[in-house]
Amino acid sequence: MADFKRTLIPGRGPLAKVPAPAVFLLVLALFGAGVWIRGPVGAALLWMLVVGVAALLAVTWRYLAPSARVLRVLVLAVLVLVTLSVV
Repeated sequence: MADFKRTLIPGRGPLAKVPAPAVFLLVLALFGAGVWIRGPVGAALLWMLVVGVAALLAVTWRYLAPSARVLRVLVLAVLVLVTLSVV
């Protein structure tokens, strides 16, 4: 049987014990609410995601392969553009 839970970057930090589905649902809910609500409140929710993604990218930068860095920076840029369009 295949192991479906794979550690991308091993660690023992504060997020190590958070279940991945819970994080996914939280991010999905924040993004959906931000886009649906729009205006300053929606933008604030999306900026929370931008800050979180940027912080995770900064912390994991040295462990990522160059191709993974490019993809994550692209995702961050798209998120910033979506956030700016909601304002």
